[in-house]
Amino acid sequence: MSIEHAPGLVIQRFTPPLKLSDFRVIAFDMDSTLINIECIDEIAGAAGKKAEVAAITEAAMRGEITDFKESLRRRLALMEGVPATALEQVYEQRLQLNPGAVELMQAARAAGLTTLLVSGGFTFFADRVRERLGMDHAKSNLLEIADGRLTGRVIGDIVDGEEKKRQLLALCEQVGCSPSQAIAVGDGANDLLMMHAAGLSVAYHAKPKVREQAMVAINEGGLDRLLEVVLP
Repeated sequence: MSIEHAPGLVIQRFTPPLKLSDFRVIAFDMDSTLINIECIDEIAGAAGKKAEVAAITEAAMRGEITDFKESLRRRLALMEGVPATALEQVYEQRLQLNPGAVELMQAARAAGLTTLLVSGGFTFFADRVRERLGMDHAKSNLLEIADGRLTGRVIGDIVDGEEKKRQLLALCEQVGCSPSQAIAVGDGANDLLMMHAAGLSVAYHAKPKVREQAMVAINEGGLDRLLEVVLP
């Protein structure tokens, strides 16, 4: 059973209000959750392949491509040879924080929560977003660059849904809390494993599959709408 708590804010499987201070950890996806874009699609634009890459991204986000690692490899391969300067251009010209991100992060820090950005995107953006929002930790994929151009590969293991869940659980262990004291916020199928592991799952302007499985779905407005049901 779901209840529309207020226009564009749907609550399922729990009765509000809760308090932020009842939680110890809050984890966020980055692309289309904390920020307004899918960075990989915007980088692909520099290679004239945005539509092709975006179609794969969309299918992966909807859960139609179940192997996230393979979908990322396919998209990265299309970007081989893109100048690394395209990353700075995307960050400066296209990337914006989503509404309410600053306010929600401030409230989480004030309530004593440890904050985590965990993304299937790239460290170039994730580290900057983490710093911009004053978050504690960030984990994402490191793009391989050679001679000033993208090679179409990442360095090390790819951060997928399993790794997002692992990062959330590891942080809970680090701070000494149960996963039931964690909040996970995301928008795509790749976020579902960490959302299922957390005590409170939040879908932000998410794909239908994610909205249906989340405990809170923010379908209108900013991230700070979570504070309407999880009180500061």
